Amino acid sequence: MAKKKGTLYLIPSVLAEDTAGKVITPQVKELLPHIQHYAVENLRTARRYISSLRLGITIEDLQMDILDKKTKPHQLDQLLKPLMEGHDMGVVSEAGCPGIADPGAVAVDFAHRKGIKVVPLTGPSSMFLALMASGFSGQSFAFHGYLPIDKKAKIEAIKNLEQEALKLRRTQIFMETPFRNNALLEDLKTTLHPNTRLCIAKNITGSDEMIVTKTIAEWKKSKIELHKIPTVFLIGESQG
Repeated sequence: MAKKKGTLYLIPSVLAEDTAGKVITPQVKELLPHIQHYAVENLRTARRYISSLRLGITIEDLQMDILDKKTKPHQLDQLLKPLMEGHDMGVVSEAGCPGIADPGAVAVDFAHRKGIKVVPLTGPSSMFLALMASGFSGQSFAFHGYLPIDKKAKIEAIKNLEQEALKLRRTQIFMETPFRNNALLEDLKTTLHPNTRLCIAKNITGSDEMIVTKTIAEWKKSKIELHKIPTVFLIGESQG
């Protein structure tokens, strides 16, 4: 008789510090004390996050292995071996929901290929929270993750996003590495049409959260500091 396999749980983390009390559900807190094996994007962040929930868990007793963008497909068999041995495992992203713009997706793909049950848990997703608060279409949207670093390629990508947003009425969602946010905003201001509407959502769920939608012409008159602040950008049409 085949040995029963474990379940892969996708465990949401916080987007901003000291917000677990308001954004992490009781379901997550009830489950975590029963999981001993984890695949995490960042060891320090995952340990600090689980400790912050104050669930009486001894962090040193947990088995945590790195699952990040450097993880190779051939490493998954060993990394996710506990699942095959009947142990439940949790996937924890550095921030937000695993599997959305982070390496957790490869663990989920592995689980499906091996016939392992996958359970996503409710938690904060910067992409969806920004979309909800943007005023743009939630009926048709595309998430592009990070834009190219190369200046020429980035400008071309911005132009393509604008065309798709306006011609197809499809909201375009994207991000940048936080220390390059200000540079991206300047590129958006100089590349997009003055009437194009841009939503900027910074430090979502944090005490200084800001989610504002304006035309590019209006953004050019505004002063906003985004350096090293987690930010989501959206291009789209207002629904009014």
